[in-house]
Amino acid sequence: MSEDLLDTANRMFLAKRFADALSAYDAILKDSPDNISALNNKGYSLGKMKDHEGAIRCYEQALRLSPGDKTILTNKISSLRKLKRLDDALALCYTLLKSNPDDNITLYHMERILFSLGRYDESTSCCEKILQAYPDNAEVLYDLARGLAKCGRGDDTVLAISRCLKSEPSFAAKFRGNETFSFLAEDPEFRRITQ
Repeated sequence: MSEDLLDTANRMFLAKRFADALSAYDAILKDSPDNISALNNKGYSLGKMKDHEGAIRCYEQALRLSPGDKTILTNKISSLRKLKRLDDALALCYTLLKSNPDDNITLYHMERILFSLGRYDESTSCCEKILQAYPDNAEVLYDLARGLAKCGRGDDTVLAISRCLKSEPSFAAKFRGNETFSFLAEDPEFRRITQ
């Protein structure tokens, strides 16, 4: 019965009916409080509803049952980031990367956390590592350009912007509208590629 209900709850979640999905996950957990999938998915649903504290409680309960579960830890990192608990989120990134140093999802969270902490060199290093596997990822190229700009590396910033715009031309407006790149306003190459 709980597998059918879990399937139904997951379909509701995918249909963005988060409150309905939550009710179904709660029904599963009432009968099976150790159902890790229901705990994780309930946490994910709560996160989608902006209840990140509630989400973290679900993830912590699931992690007591399945310590080190990568998916649950990744979801917890995401909620911690949204709550601006960056040091806690970063610590979990380091934990996950010990066993899988090339995990791009963890590296993606990590590069954004490091940027938010003002650790721009480390953030750009994470971006570069991700780009080894996904060289055309526009979001990561954008983040790389932001990190390089914060490091004052103008020429490298313009190169990263150029790479990003080859992958996703619509990002030109993001570059023009972001204060981080204002120091390049008079740079002819920056002006040319962001038009």
